Amino acid sequence: MVTALVIGAGVAGPVAAMALQRAGIRATLVDAAPGPADDIGAFLTLQVNGIAALRAVEADGAVDGCGFPTRSMRLRSGSGKLLGEISTGEALADGTVAITLRRADLYRALCDEALHRGIAVEHGRRLTDARTEPDGGVLAEFADGSTATADLLVGADGIRSRVRRIIDPGAVPARYVPLLNIGGYAPPQDTGAAPGDYEMVFGKRAFFGSLVAPDGAVWWFANPPRRDEPARGELAAMTTSQWRSWLLELFAPDRSPACSIIRSTPGELVGWTTYDLPSVRTWHRDRMIVIGDAAHATSPASGQGASMAIEDAVELARCLRDHPEPGVAFAVYEQLRRSRVEKVVAAGARLSNSKVAGPAGRMLRDALMPLLLSRTGGQAQPWLHEYHIDWDAPVDIGGTACSPGRGRASMP
Repeated sequence: MVTALVIGAGVAGPVAAMALQRAGIRATLVDAAPGPADDIGAFLTLQVNGIAALRAVEADGAVDGCGFPTRSMRLRSGSGKLLGEISTGEALADGTVAITLRRADLYRALCDEALHRGIAVEHGRRLTDARTEPDGGVLAEFADGSTATADLLVGADGIRSRVRRIIDPGAVPARYVPLLNIGGYAPPQDTGAAPGDYEMVFGKRAFFGSLVAPDGAVWWFANPPRRDEPARGELAAMTTSQWRSWLLELFAPDRSPACSIIRSTPGELVGWTTYDLPSVRTWHRDRMIVIGDAAHATSPASGQGASMAIEDAVELARCLRDHPEPGVAFAVYEQLRRSRVEKVVAAGARLSNSKVAGPAGRMLRDALMPLLLSRTGGQAQPWLHEYHIDWDAPVDIGGTACSPGRGRASMP
C-alpha cells in the first residue's frame, strides 16, 4: 500500500489524511505541537463549499454541534448607515448553510475524526528536513532526532511551512497585510443584530465585526490598521488594558456597539498580525507537495482559509487516486487548484484594503457598495461558494473533474 506522511494537524492535514485513506493511501498525521489544539486563534466561518468538501469524504458530521449557522452579513458604515446585506453563500441541497465555530474546536473535531478512522496522529514531532531517497521514497527528519519514511510527503504545515522551504529554499516569504487582528467573546447584550448573522462595520478608523451566538454571547473581532509590520514580540508585550484603551479610542467616533462590546469583554485580550501568500511559485517537487495555507494563505477577510484548505485536501486525494504516478498527480492537482486559490487570495487582499480606506476612499466605498450589492441581490459570488466536489468523478489529465456544476468540482 502507498504511504504518506502528512505534516500539520490544523485543518488541511487531518482532512488530507482522511481523504488519502479513502483513496487507498495509508497516511500518518504528524504535528509539531505537543498535543491537540486548545485555544488556538479565535473563531472562523466554515463556508458551504468547505462543508461540501467535507461531505465528499463523509467527514461533515465531525463538525456537527461545533458551531452555529451563519446565513448572512450586514455591512454598515461608521455612521451607522446600512450599506447592504449579503448571504454567506447559497445553502446546500439539504438546507445546510455556513457555520461559525471556534478555530480550536474545528482542529480538535477533525483530528478526532481522523483518529476515529484509525489514522495515526503523532504530536510533538517538528519536521526539520526531508529528502527523496534513491528508492523513490521520502525520508523525513525531526527535531527530536527521529526519522520516518513514506512514499509521499504532504506539507499542510501552515503559512510558515517548513515543507515549502524544503521544496523550494528560495520560496517567497509570507506578505504582511497592514491589519492587525484581535477578538473575544462578550456576555449577552443588545447589539441590534439577529442571532447568527454578522454585523460588519467599516469604521472611520478601524473595522469591526460581530455576531450573536445562540446562547446570546457576542463573538467579535477587530482589525486595527498598522502600516508597518510589528517587531517580533511587540504585540505580545501589549497588556489587555493597552489593547482595550486603543480599541475604544479607535471605535469612539463610530455609531456602533463596538465600544460597549469591547468594554464588557472579560479576560485577556491578545492581538496578532495578518499575512497572506499571493503566489507560491513551486507547490511540489519529487514526491513532496504543499497544500492549504502552506501553498496559498489568504487574508482572513476572504472568510475562505479553512474552506480552501479542505477543498485542497480532498482534491489532492482524488488526483492521487486517479493518477498513481506522483509527478502526474501533483501536476494535475496544481492545474486544478492554482487559478481558484490565487483568485481567492487576491479577493481577500482587496477586502483587507477596503478596511483601511482613507476619507476619500471611505466616501467612495460607502456610495458604491449599496449599488454593487443591489445588483447581486445580496447573493454571494457563485464561483466562490458553489464549488462542490463529486468524490466519484474521475479527474482527467486536463485537471478538470468532468462537467462543472453542483455536485461536481467546477473550475472558477
